[in-house]
Order: sequence, then C-alpha cells, then structure tokens
Amino acid sequence: MTTSQDHAEITLLVSRFFRALDERKFDAGWARAYVTDDVRTVTPIGLAEGAAAVRHTEEAIGRFARTQHVSADVLVDADAASGTATASWNALMTHVHHPATLERRGPDADPLFTVGGRYDAQLRRTDDGWRISRMSVEAIWTTGQPPVLPEGVEPVLPR
Repeated sequence: MTTSQDHAEITLLVSRFFRALDERKFDAGWARAYVTDDVRTVTPIGLAEGAAAVRHTEEAIGRFARTQHVSADVLVDADAASGTATASWNALMTHVHHPATLERRGPDADPLFTVGGRYDAQLRRTDDGWRISRMSVEAIWTTGQPPVLPEGVEPVLPR
C-alpha cells in the first residue's frame, strides 16, 4: 500500500532528477542521488545498464544546447514491506538544438525538438531513500527534428 510519504518522496525524486538533467551538473557520482548502481534504462535511442545508462543519459542531454523537462501526473504504487515501487508519469521535454546543428540543417531549421512522453519506472528503497532501478520512456508525440545522432543510431519516434 502506498503511503502519502512514499508518493511524495518518489514525486520529489522525479522532479529532482529532471532538474538535474536540465542543470547539467554531471559531477562524479551525480546519478547516485537518483538511480541504483544497476539501473536499466530504455529510451527512444536504446537500452543501457549501470554506469553505461548514466553515460547514455549524459550524452543524450549533451546533444542539445539546453533542455527543459517537466513531469506531471506521477502515479505511484509502493510496497513498504518489500521496499519496492512502480511509478509512471507524463513528461514534456523541450530541447534546444546546438547552433552547429542548426547551421548544418540550414536557415529554416527548427531550433526546438519537443517530445511529449510517458515514463514508467521501478524503484527500490535504499539506505539513502527511493532510487530508480528501471526506467523507460516512450515518445508519444514530437515536433521539430531529433538531434544529430551517432552513425547507426536511429531514434524510435511515434509514427
């Protein structure tokens, strides 16, 4: 049974995680405040686990000059006895392309790539509080062009 405290703590974790992405304060160990060491992420550009998932996140954010992530409607189902929870939330993710990307795309290039999506997560209660152990994001809609990705990587975007 989810307590209001569990819901509040997990909602705050989601908000702080998104804020950390937008502030780009990726010092050593930054992700430990949000995810477990064995985290597994599934995003529109692939699956990653552990430290690779953290690097994957940093690289994805670095493909843009700036970002703004907004979460809403966080739904939590926590089991205090087992110390596990599931959560899902809606997200609006706005990305501002780097000037070099816009230059490559020409004078009519859209400076924004915006995604409306949904996150699903599994969490574990650790000695330091709730942490995300599994997280997936599904792009439901997009506007603008996605970032320039490394060769061989194709985003999975809505049709």
